[in-house]
Amino acid sequence: MKSTNRESGLKIIALMVAGLFATPLTAGERSGPFPAPAYVSLKGDNAVVAFPGSNVWAGGPAMLYDALTPDGKVLVVTSPSSGQLFAFDTENGKQLAVVKTGKAPKGVKITPDGKEAWVSNEAGNTISVVDLANYEVVATIETDDKPHNVRFSNDGKTGYVTLQGGAGLGVIDTASRKVTRVIPIPGVAGPHNLDLSLDGKTAWVRDFVNSVAVLDLASGEVKKVIKVGNGHAGIDVLPDGSSVVTGAIGDTVVTLIDPETLKVVKQIDVGAGPHGVRASADSQWIYVTVTGANKVVVINADTLEIAKEYPVGKFPFWAAVKGNP
Repeated sequence: MKSTNRESGLKIIALMVAGLFATPLTAGERSGPFPAPAYVSLKGDNAVVAFPGSNVWAGGPAMLYDALTPDGKVLVVTSPSSGQLFAFDTENGKQLAVVKTGKAPKGVKITPDGKEAWVSNEAGNTISVVDLANYEVVATIETDDKPHNVRFSNDGKTGYVTLQGGAGLGVIDTASRKVTRVIPIPGVAGPHNLDLSLDGKTAWVRDFVNSVAVLDLASGEVKKVIKVGNGHAGIDVLPDGSSVVTGAIGDTVVTLIDPETLKVVKQIDVGAGPHGVRASADSQWIYVTVTGANKVVVINADTLEIAKEYPVGKFPFWAAVKGNP
């Protein structure tokens, strides 16, 4: 039986007062551009902000990259300066654990089965595999120079790691925990972040300067290098595959690319230093962390216009959203 509008409204108010607005909401309770919770790391405030509701959770030094378990119950965040991974309970924002990883942990991704977090230790040339049942490092994978971030295949059998030192894209067999291949990416300077096409056959690799490489994973061929905004950034293939979006921390624009034509569709001015980009699971909303303006911008993916802007704490860096790893 459906609740009345008045009952739904009272329930939302109660959740806000209780500080639990980060808990997943029912369809009748959702409003605005957050069909599911989103979590943004605040590097300058050593914290995390949870949307909707803008609840702030105290974390560790310089909270950087974050990732969410598939069930949405646990958020993990790297702290490069302390060499640690922080885990939070998304229901209440409480810290579940702090795990010592390697030197300068940057990107973190969670395996599709939700059992492990893989942390790229950029200064140590390793990946720490963290068991999320016991919050301990169970394996260390050696890589080429400066591993920055990982993306898993949908079946979880393969991991792809960007090697910012210049080697290209490392291919990892997740069962053996070994790098089996390194794919060079000519035309880009310092592979930084990446995402995969829906069919898993193409890697979209954002570099450290101003380019995105479209890489065929089977042949190792670079289909195209696309010029985007200046500086490094995150990159996201929308869950429905309709668009690819990337930021530009040294610029003011977010760039949207058509994955079929490999052409830039639009650049949207969002303010100084957009870095993290992540779409909602329904591909309707695109969340952008704007580092220089201390805000989170929400873009309507249909109209390609800014729908909302939310002021946050210092240096919002990365965004994690349930349903879009």
